[in-house]
Amino acid sequence: MNDKTLYDCARRLALAFPFTEHCWPFGPEYDVFKVGGKIFMIATDVNNRRVINLKSDPQKSLLNQQIYPSITPGYHMNKKHWISVTPGDDISESLLEELVNDSWNLVVDGLTKRDQKRIRPR
Repeated sequence: MNDKTLYDCARRLALAFPFTEHCWPFGPEYDVFKVGGKIFMIATDVNNRRVINLKSDPQKSLLNQQIYPSITPGYHMNKKHWISVTPGDDISESLLEELVNDSWNLVVDGLTKRDQKRIRPR
């Protein structure tokens, strides 16, 4: 997946979730995606290369970092709970979909029960 494809795909996946807010609280160079007022994805450029930061389960994060060279500890984020995804042949749309989905759900899981029911009714 190249820079443009990675960003376009991540953006499309993030905006498909209900109650997703796309904003720029850190400036125009940081595309921030929130749910329930909490960040679940940040897209930016680092050294002219697209980087997508996503929240991740710590154990799954370590496993993904061992399997996929394009997944590293979160750039300028808590290295235990965030990962960075950069362009690479090892990143597929289905993998990116799983990572964005996990990130969104981890953030929703951390919200109040009331907000969880509103955002993710079952």
